[in-house]
Amino acid sequence: MADEHGLTQEVIDERVAILKRLRQLLEEQRSKFRSYLTVLEKQERMIETGNVDAMVQQTELEQSIVGELYTIQKVIDPLEVMWKDTHPDASETEIPVLKTDLDRLKAEVLEQNKKNRELLKSHMTVLREKVAGLKNPYAKRTSVYADNPHTATRIDLNT
Repeated sequence: MADEHGLTQEVIDERVAILKRLRQLLEEQRSKFRSYLTVLEKQERMIETGNVDAMVQQTELEQSIVGELYTIQKVIDPLEVMWKDTHPDASETEIPVLKTDLDRLKAEVLEQNKKNRELLKSHMTVLREKVAGLKNPYAKRTSVYADNPHTATRIDLNT
């Protein structure tokens, strides 16, 4: 049985299911972006303190979250297309709010990422200067393993 717009209950149910799934995925993506932003903020503190092990750990966590975000986006894109195809003139209230929130979070993530890159660059510059300033205390000495005329070349195993 069709409603006043000529839609059957099956079509309406299908549209509702698409919208619910899209909303769920957008909320999941928003949550992942918040996690990503938290990781980037922690990473900033690790860069400032010079804690290399923690930086590596945060970077691995960051890569995991980015992979999850990419996977979620691969599912969201076709659902959005499907939703737009079935609702060319529809304007829901929840989806635009979620999209706006996601756009804001993406901007914050990009800004924090840029800030971390700059911090890492300056930290690397300081480290390079320290390494260049190091003096090798053994630079002018000969190695104990170097060829020496007084070094034995044969060993008598018979005794």
